[in-house]
Parts: sequence; C-alpha cells; structure tokens
Amino acid sequence: MTNDLYTVDDDGLAVLTVHVQPGAGRTEIVGRHGDALKVRVAAPPDRGRANEAVTKALADAFGLAVAKVELISGETNRSKRFRVHDLDPDTVEATLRRLVDRDGAPTKRSGAVGPPRPS
Repeated sequence: MTNDLYTVDDDGLAVLTVHVQPGAGRTEIVGRHGDALKVRVAAPPDRGRANEAVTKALADAFGLAVAKVELISGETNRSKRFRVHDLDPDTVEATLRRLVDRDGAPTKRSGAVGPPRPS
C-alpha cells in the first residue's frame, strides 16, 4: 500500500511526501523512507540544484512535464512536499505502486526513475 506516501489537497491534486538524499552517486527513486518516497539525487544541495533534480526525477517517473510537479514545502530540508498536477490520485497510486515494492523495499530497477518499460 502506498497511499501513505501522499495526500489529496482541496483541489483534488496529489501531494507527495519525499525524503531527499542529495549528492548521491546517481539520481534514482529507491523506495520508502518511513512515510515518504525516498529519492536520491546526484546534484548537491546548492542553489536549488537538488530540488530541481528531484522535481525532474518525479516528473519523469509520472510521465509529466517538469512544470507539472511543484515543490510546495521543504525547500531547504531533506523532507519535502511536491504537488503533482494533471494526474488523478488513482494514477498517482498506481505509479507509486510500480516505484515501490509491496513491502516498501527499494525497487530492483537500479538507476531507473520512471515507471518500468513494457516488455
């Protein structure tokens, strides 16, 4: 179950809780960190570069333009909240399920930030 990784705001948009690890070897969505989606980014936490990298990783994962993923809190913290535009909560839930194993362990797709490609 992944519905603890997001809430739905008054406008019906999903708001993701994200834990960021800046300065990692590569950018990847790796699973859970408590009740947050854990995202490692290669960018350092300098002048918003890590925030931009997380925004891009989330946009790629959800198949959206970067402008459709909005940082709404946690600009200078590892714990952040992102609003996802143009996706209904059911689509967000399905995408999160693909990104996170049922038990919350990291996915097996090393280095991947988006949904799995069809076989």
